[in-house]
Amino acid sequence: MARKGNVAFISQSGALCTAVLDWSFKEDVGFSHFVSVGSNDLMQFLFAADRGNERVSERFDSLNPAALKALRQIVQAADRHGVPLNLCGEMAGKPLEAMAVIGLGYRSISMAPASVGPVKAMILSLDAGDLQERLDEWLESKNTSLREDLKRFATEKGVQI
Repeated sequence: MARKGNVAFISQSGALCTAVLDWSFKEDVGFSHFVSVGSNDLMQFLFAADRGNERVSERFDSLNPAALKALRQIVQAADRHGVPLNLCGEMAGKPLEAMAVIGLGYRSISMAPASVGPVKAMILSLDAGDLQERLDEWLESKNTSLREDLKRFATEKGVQI
């Protein structure tokens, strides 16, 4: 295991504990054999809100540009170091959210078996390159969620969500 700051990389398994993720990740990712991003924990960490708590759940939107920018930074760091990257969790299993992470550059996602059919249909109808260009624009907007932009894109392009 290599340690730098408060981030621990376990090189045998490639596991990264997102709860202690710090901003040195961009440089430290090279110590791992692969990175698997747990979207549930990462989103709760970024929003400082439990998505299951009814009193704060409305503050939790995984399609918020700030959250998507954080996910994009992970993609960029993994690409720069040639480290394989996977995303798991609820984002991977929902067609709209999965569409967003594919547009960010994630090419390996894992989900519950019940989600495979709808996500596969979305993937087969998606031009990821076209979405990536649009996402780059949207991420610079002042919107607090890209949910409606993504739905509109899917409707315009015939993407099954």
